[in-house]
Amino acid sequence: METLIATLRPRSAFGGPIRGDTLFGQLCWAARHRWGENRLTELLQGYTEGQPFIVVSDAFPASYLPRPALPLHRFDEVPDAERKAVKKRRWLPRKHFARPLRQWLNHAVPDSDISSDELMAAYVQPHNTINRMTGTTGTGEFAPYTMAQHWFAPGLHLDLYITIDSKRLSMEEAGQLLQDVGRMGYGRDASIGLGKFDVKDTVSGNWPAQENANCMMTLAPCAPQGQGFDDEKSWYQPFTRFGRHGDVAVHTGRPFKNPVLMADTGALLARRDGVVAAFFGQGLGGNGQKLSNAIKSTVHQGYAPALPVRLEETS
Repeated sequence: METLIATLRPRSAFGGPIRGDTLFGQLCWAARHRWGENRLTELLQGYTEGQPFIVVSDAFPASYLPRPALPLHRFDEVPDAERKAVKKRRWLPRKHFARPLRQWLNHAVPDSDISSDELMAAYVQPHNTINRMTGTTGTGEFAPYTMAQHWFAPGLHLDLYITIDSKRLSMEEAGQLLQDVGRMGYGRDASIGLGKFDVKDTVSGNWPAQENANCMMTLAPCAPQGQGFDDEKSWYQPFTRFGRHGDVAVHTGRPFKNPVLMADTGALLARRDGVVAAFFGQGLGGNGQKLSNAIKSTVHQGYAPALPVRLEETS
C-alpha cells in the first residue's frame, strides 16, 4: 500500500466536518461517475476481506494531528496550566510526532494557536419552503426553517492521509477522484453549494512514525471489532455512525443505512500479535452484512489510516 498526504483548500461552507468514512463513500460515487459501474466493482473486490483499494482519513489542519484518546494522567503534567486550558490542547504539530507519547501534551496546541479565527465556525442559514399553490411560505412543512453551515477559518488548509493499493488505483487517479468530490461538494447540501474544496497538493511518502511502535493511532473512525486488538492496551471513544446514502441513491425512497458502532478518530489500538500497519479495521457491509435495506451491496469504510506509536507500559 502506498501512503499519501493530500492538502485541501476549502472554498465554501460545509455541512459538517470532513470525516474519512463519509468521504470514502463519495469517492466511490466519484469513481462510478468517472469510470463506470464495472470499474467501481473491480475496485471494491475484496473490500470486506481486508483488501481495500483506498483508505482515507478525516481532514485535519495542515501539519497538525489530533491528540489521541488517552487519559490526561498518561501524559506528562503541563507546568502552570489549568485543567480547562490543557483539555483544549487538541492538536499535535506533526514535527513533534516522533517524541515520546507522554510528552505530547506539552507540545500540543489549542485551536487559537493555529488560527486567530475559529477553526470551524457554525452560522445559522435561513431557508424557505414555498407552497406552489399559494406562492408563499406557510405553516407546517411550508414554514421557514434554519440549518447550520460550517465555515473553516480563512486561509486554513487541511491535510488528508490516504493509503492506496497502487496496483488497482494510482496516485494520479486518487487525486482526480478527490478533485471530483471537491467540485461536486462534500457532505450535506452539496447540491446547493456546500462542501466545495480544491486539492492543492498530493505528496507520496512516509507518514510520521515512532520507533519501536507497539500500537496504532487511527486517523478516521474505524471498526476494530474482531480484528485482534488488545482491549487492555487500547484506548478509544465509541462513535455511532447513522449513515445515509448519497448521490443518486437518495432517490431510492430509503436513504438511511443501519447504524454502525465504531471507534472514533484518535483511537490508540494495539493488536495482540503486535503487528503495526498503515491502516486498521475492516470493510463493513457488502452482500454478507445487512448495512442497507435499499442497496444490498452497500459497503462502508470501517478501515482507518494509522500511524505507528509507542505506548509505554504503566505500573
